[in-house]
Amino acid sequence: MRRIAVLVAFLFALGGCDSGRSLWEVKAVAAGVPSLAPFFAEDSGLGRDTRVRSRAVPGGLQQGDTPGLYGGTKQPAICDVERLKRFLTAPRNDRKARVWAAALDLRADEIPGYLDRLTPVLLRHDTLALNHDYKKGKAVPFRALLQAGIAILVDEQGLPSVKCSCGNPLRPFEGDTSRISVTFGDGNEKWQGYDRAEVVVVRPAPRKLERITLVDVQDSGRGIERPVGTTGEADTGFDATERRAVPPLAGTTFGEASRRLAEAGLAVAFRGEEPPSGRARVIASDPAAGAELRFGAYVTLSVAAESRTEGRTSAPPSSASSTPPAGSRPPTSTGPAPSRQPPSKAPSGSVPPPTSAAPRSSAAPTATGSPPRVTSSPPPSTTSSPPTGEPITSSAAPPVSSAPPPVSSTPPSSAPVTTTPATTAPVSTAPATTSPAPSATV
Repeated sequence: MRRIAVLVAFLFALGGCDSGRSLWEVKAVAAGVPSLAPFFAEDSGLGRDTRVRSRAVPGGLQQGDTPGLYGGTKQPAICDVERLKRFLTAPRNDRKARVWAAALDLRADEIPGYLDRLTPVLLRHDTLALNHDYKKGKAVPFRALLQAGIAILVDEQGLPSVKCSCGNPLRPFEGDTSRISVTFGDGNEKWQGYDRAEVVVVRPAPRKLERITLVDVQDSGRGIERPVGTTGEADTGFDATERRAVPPLAGTTFGEASRRLAEAGLAVAFRGEEPPSGRARVIASDPAAGAELRFGAYVTLSVAAESRTEGRTSAPPSSASSTPPAGSRPPTSTGPAPSRQPPSKAPSGSVPPPTSAAPRSSAAPTATGSPPRVTSSPPPSTTSSPPTGEPITSSAAPPVSSAPPPVSSTPPSSAPVTTTPATTAPVSTAPATTSPAPSATV
């Protein structure tokens, strides 16, 4: 009984240490709740939030150009960008403006042009971001979970940039979304529909956007197209219930497939912590081409692993590595890993590259006092056609057919007889560090 109690206590302590070390503390920010340390007072008229129920999406990562990622209303004045510009350019707010700009990697004189390129939207999902308070003349960053319905400004790639109601700068969230610990307090009580498994992190669109496609948060059947840099005065509506066909995507790159889906009003779904490379080749989509879906529906793309033949011009050809394996997992490695290793987890130190595995033939020991000049002779010509095992030595020491075979003469008191035959070329028991016998290099 005592042993069991000690074991349980140890496991409990171990689990507690692990979770405490890897959790990311996140503060909940509810819609309509004033910030305790805003850049500008919440009652300044800079923006207003709306009540929106968060929607579940496949995967926690969303690209900034995802159709329907953000929302809008028929009354588009959710964020007064011109008033925020006046506040930040007023001489009395000069210090605050410089701090605000630095939080977004800007200079103070770049603020007006930057604001002109931002677009007001409403969050349709509980969204993670790096928020900033203004305390004692400094911008204090903190990880925040912004509730759906909060009005924000997004940049030209769809990234959250400013919280409208108080002007606080926003940056992308960095961290493991599966290991967050959300704290509710200071009036930000847990809201109805909150689910930690459904929070969203926005990643930049692969290109600058000309318009953002929204969904009316009060009428999901109405879509809104908003040109980037406008506040709603140039909006055009469309029927969000109209069915849209999945375009042909097989054979295109991931970047091209994402663009085609966005133009069709459909969203991209992918597996993994990050989207695949824009150059990754799409091999299939689910649903397949021709399927008709509602606006904003998700299409899962399967991509092939990137070619692993790059940088292997010195390696001998192998039928096992002539074609990259196909699958739905995004490519995460382009290194020359052996074909039997998965491309995403090829350890850099566990399998030495071909060039480092050939000291057996390149470091041939010298025959001291031996008439044949074995120091300049490569291994016998029989090593140029190794068995089907491991063709490593062929790239490290090319055979020279004019060299006399060193195995025909046995130096006095040299290597044992068992290591002399040239037919044992691939034997791994004859490293260069053994006794200096020229016949042991094969």
